[in-house]
Amino acid sequence: AASGMAPGPFGGPQAQQAAREVNTASLCRIGQETVQDIVYRTMEIFQLLRNMQLPNGVTYHTGTYQDRLAKLQDHLRQLSILFRKLRLVYDKCNENCGGMDPIPVEQLIPYVEEDGSKNDDRAGPPRFASEERREIAEVNKKLKQKNQQLKQIMDQLRNLIWDINAMLAMRN
Repeated sequence: AASGMAPGPFGGPQAQQAAREVNTASLCRIGQETVQDIVYRTMEIFQLLRNMQLPNGVTYHTGTYQDRLAKLQDHLRQLSILFRKLRLVYDKCNENCGGMDPIPVEQLIPYVEEDGSKNDDRAGPPRFASEERREIAEVNKKLKQKNQQLKQIMDQLRNLIWDINAMLAMRN
């Protein structure tokens, strides 16, 4: 208000500066596209090199050689430009994220410790996480019981087949 402009999201030089600034997410997208361009150009360079004939004394069309050499030099020049662009994007991303402290993943995931030391009345995700954990534990317990039952049945079937095979061997 001191500069004489009305405060607001669309007024003044601050909005123009914000429009010129690019956020980190779009910089990352630009960086990803640049890396894809670098890979594509590199593949084209290798394709050109594979198709080029080695200078083994055999005469061939100098026009074709000059054309392929010009294409190769152009691709190398473009590749150099793309690497400089990628460096600029990388530096800008580091500049934007320089003051940020990484948050440990453990703080982003709500959970309740199993010993019950955190029995405060917080609503929301921690309660949901504890209920989900309990349900998973119950399902795992039932699954282990079913696995034990299946193992017993398989052992019984194995013994039965063993006995049948033994009886058939005795008959012969």
